Amino acid sequence: MDEPLRVGLVGAGPWAKAVHAPGLAEHPGTTLTTVWARRPDAARELGEAHGASVSQSLPELLGQVDAVAFAVPPAVQAEFALEAVKAGKHVILEKPIAPDLESAERLTEAVLAAEVASLVMFTLRYAVETREWLDDLAAAGGWSGGSARWLSGALLSGPYSTSPWRHDSGALADVGPHVIDLLDAALGPIVEVVAAHRTAEDLWHLVFTHEGGAASTAAMSMRLPVEPTVAEIAVFGAHGYRALARRPVAGIERFIALLDDFAAMIATGTTIHPCDVRRGLHVQRVLERARQAATP
Repeated sequence: MDEPLRVGLVGAGPWAKAVHAPGLAEHPGTTLTTVWARRPDAARELGEAHGASVSQSLPELLGQVDAVAFAVPPAVQAEFALEAVKAGKHVILEKPIAPDLESAERLTEAVLAAEVASLVMFTLRYAVETREWLDDLAAAGGWSGGSARWLSGALLSGPYSTSPWRHDSGALADVGPHVIDLLDAALGPIVEVVAAHRTAEDLWHLVFTHEGGAASTAAMSMRLPVEPTVAEIAVFGAHGYRALARRPVAGIERFIALLDDFAAMIATGTTIHPCDVRRGLHVQRVLERARQAATP
């Protein structure tokens, strides 16, 4: 592109401060143009730190940018992203893309109708080691099963422990999209949630079946005194056991890789990507099936 992409940031919480704002400001293909949040003081502080203006409303932000990055809870994102897409803006969406399946379907339909670029923050998918792992699995084939564990104390202490939506929605909504996305990408599309159990302390156990016959399991919690976070995923089958070797890097590194893809999509007029809004909708459908399966 001849000029950097003008991006507006909606949200000014811990994740926006640690990842979105510095990533957008530092990436050569993007400019953090303006920030809007429901807390004006937080938006002003974030904007001043990165040389961006502060918008007083979402319409004001939309009038200044080519694209919008969202760092807000799912229910808020579903509403605001719909406005951005209808205004013809490209979007970077948090996961899950909406609070429920109906809202996710409505947002996806709007993105496709507007023919704008979209990427969802399945951050692990943008890591080099994840891409290499998935490429290796696809080349080898013959995988019959897999497992994932994502266990942390993120809701007990730390920057996200005061997040109301995370407390309300729990581990399934926050880390569940990562787990579902990776197992699905590794073993093929998840076609059924065979079993789902949620304890009173929000420890989830899930069993999936995948297109082609593979099966996988997942355990997730954000209320366990585990330090550091356990985030493990592996598959097994005809070629043995292959675990994803994650590097302990800051989220901004993966966000920069996402921005590489995002800028390239817009520069080439492409709206199709493995992590576009359609992927977000697929994961939302699996989340909904898990909730239904866990309901007494």
